[in-house]
Formats: sequence, C-alpha cells, structure tokens
Amino acid sequence: MNRPNVIIIMTDDQGYGDLSCMGASDFKTPNIDALARDGIRFSSMYSASPVCSPSRAALLTGRYPANAGVRAILAGHRRASGLTPEVPTIATALKNSGYKTGICGKWHLGLKNECRPNSNGFDEFSGFLAGCIDYYSHIFYWGMADGNTNPTHDLWENETEVYANGEYMTERITRKSIEFIQNHHNEPFLLYVAYNAPHYPMHAPEKYIKRFPYLSKDRQIMAAMISAVDDGVGEIRDELERQNILDNTVIYFQSDNGPSRESRNWLDGTEDYYYGGTTGKFSGHKFSLFEGGKRIPAILSWRGRIAQRVVDTPHISTDIFPTIMELCGESCNNYELDGISLLPMINGENGSQHEYLFWEMENQTAARKGKYKLVLNGQLVEGEEKRADVFLADLEKDPGEKHNLADEMPELCAEMTGAALKWREKIEKTWKEKFEKNYSLT
Repeated sequence: MNRPNVIIIMTDDQGYGDLSCMGASDFKTPNIDALARDGIRFSSMYSASPVCSPSRAALLTGRYPANAGVRAILAGHRRASGLTPEVPTIATALKNSGYKTGICGKWHLGLKNECRPNSNGFDEFSGFLAGCIDYYSHIFYWGMADGNTNPTHDLWENETEVYANGEYMTERITRKSIEFIQNHHNEPFLLYVAYNAPHYPMHAPEKYIKRFPYLSKDRQIMAAMISAVDDGVGEIRDELERQNILDNTVIYFQSDNGPSRESRNWLDGTEDYYYGGTTGKFSGHKFSLFEGGKRIPAILSWRGRIAQRVVDTPHISTDIFPTIMELCGESCNNYELDGISLLPMINGENGSQHEYLFWEMENQTAARKGKYKLVLNGQLVEGEEKRADVFLADLEKDPGEKHNLADEMPELCAEMTGAALKWREKIEKTWKEKFEKNYSLT
C-alpha cells in the first residue's frame, strides 16, 4: 500500500460532551461518529493547553507549548508568541518526506511572515491568521470595545488577501479542503482542517439552526455550528471515497480546548453567561486546568486498519506528531519531541505510557499521574479567585474533581507537587533561553 494520507481535523472551543459519540444526547453528529466507528475514540485525551494558540502549537510540533515557543502568559490580554521555523511542525516533517501539505482554516500561531503557515511547513494555506473572525465578513473585530483594535479583514490564500464576503466560514473551510484533496489525491498529502467553530461569534446559517427547534437559544446555536462541521466532515470523507483513497487515509479529530465562558459568547446582552457548550461530567472551562478546560473529544480513524475501540488511558495531543510519523513509516529520530508514539497501542501491544502529564496556564500548573490529578492555583473560571492552592483528585472515583484529597494524601500530594514544579521550572528555563525573544512576533 502507498504511504497513507493524513488529515488532522481540529475544532475550536468544543467541549468534551459536544459530540453524540462522546455523550451528547440533545443533538447528533453522525459523520464525526462514523470516524469513531473506524478507529479509536479516546475518553482521556488531553489538549496540551486550555487555550487556542498553545494547544495548536503542541499538536503541530509534538512539544509542550513552552517548548514549542508558544505560550499564553499575559493575564488579561491572552497574547501568545508565534510559531517559527526554529521548531519543526508535522507539516515540515512530512513535507521533507515528500508529502504535499496544506492547511484550511484557522492558524492563530502568529502574524509575521516567519510565523505564518507557509513558513512553517505548509505548501498551501487557505484561511485566516487571527484567533477569531466574523463567519460571513471574515473581519477580526475583537478588542474594538476597548478602542485598542480596528476591524481587520483576515482571509488569505497563501500570502494573498482574498475576499469572499457572505460565504459561511465553516462551509468555506470544507470547500477548500475538498479542493485540496481533488488537487493532490494522486500523491501523499497532509491536510490540516482547522475549523473555527464553535468559537465565538455565534453564527450559523438558518438551515442548521432549523435542525434544533427544541433547544434553548444558546444550545441551539452551538448545535447548529457543530452540525455544520459534522456535515463538512461527511463531505470530506465522501470526497476521499470518490477518489478511492479513504482506506489509505489516516484521520485524526480533536478540539483545541474546552468550551468558552467568555462574554463575547453572549447572545442577548444580559449578565447571563453563555452555556452553549458542555464539558459533560467535568469541572472547569477554557482557560482552566481542571478537566473541563483540557480534556477533549478525540478520535483516530483509519478504515480497515485501526480496530474500533474506546481507549481510556491518558494521552496528550503531543503524542499525535510521533504517532502520525510512525503510521506514515517515518522516523522521529531527528525531532525533539515531548510526545510518545501510540503505534504500539494501536497495534494491540503494550507500549510506552507517560508517567506524568503536565500543563501550565498563567499562574496555574497541573499534573496527572495514573488516576490522580493535581492542580496548583487552579481556577474553575477565568478572572475569579483560585479554587485552592493545591487540589488533588482521584479521577476514577471523582472525574468531576469535586473532592480535594490534598490533606488526606499528603505524601502523594507532595510528590506530585514537586514533579509539577520541577517540570514548570524546566520549561520556564527553556522558554527564556530560546523563545522569550519571539514574544513580540504576534
């Protein structure tokens, strides 16, 4: 068989419980569910950050965000540094191996030339550079209320600004992804399909909204936006089938982080928070290091090659880079990675597992070891008081992190605290030595 094609699909601010295969009972996502029927659904997959840019950098580079040079560290402004060629992406690695590489959708990893997709391994780019845009005008409005930002049009084909006023962005991403497949179906390719849904602003065409007349307004718009993505995933799979390459295409799907409670999600101007997205049984949202901020829906699919099953072993998105490389028959020896390959697990063997998983977000630090999860200075909601200096939970018995075991298990708490702080100290050092100079790149 030829080397497999690779499609990475990422959604934006989609909660753990916002797929029917992950437990949503009020709307259906049949096409994304179909990916799970052709592979592995991860019930304990984590993003490497609870916010967009660092999460995306980790997925693309196989490194913890700070080791990739991208961190969200300025409280209140949420700015992040940009990705540069100093850290190779999975696109760079596969391009060097003869793959055609493309991205359709949201980049959010830097605006300057050295930070853009075409400078970081992607032959073709169709999409936008900022963190969010109006779904129809493709204009970036965020920050206008403070008088700090002028509205900026943000739609690109490689380095050329293009205009498609009125085309719903989710549908455009699908259309451009299909065009990429049509143009490159006779050669191995990597396609990164980076949907911006269901990130604010909360926009959806009426045809999707009408599918959910029984839902509250917030949940209705969320369901409509995800339904548009689900249709797009189905159209992409249909095109792979038409080109007779579906059985030779690895597809990985995940959200970048948990659902947002930001005020820009509000639909009616009242003080009621927007609750369209759901974290299922978990506590916390986007920006939080409790489970709801970073435990994400994730699926690895390869029809006929990966057996259908659910995997509950904890994994993190940094593992996708080495996994894809090995599925494509490529070596990772020349790449500095924090992730580990899941190929042994995929093949039904006993593979390596992480002793610890780690996270940081501004003043928060977290670690998971086996079934235990530690959060230092953890916040359930951004901008509010920290929940506790130290919070330790047994995720098997308490997945919602309701009961703090810190005082009941002082030895384990001390061990995990030491490991978390040592990890943070190490990445802080790497950041300062290698990447802090890039902080102004965005």
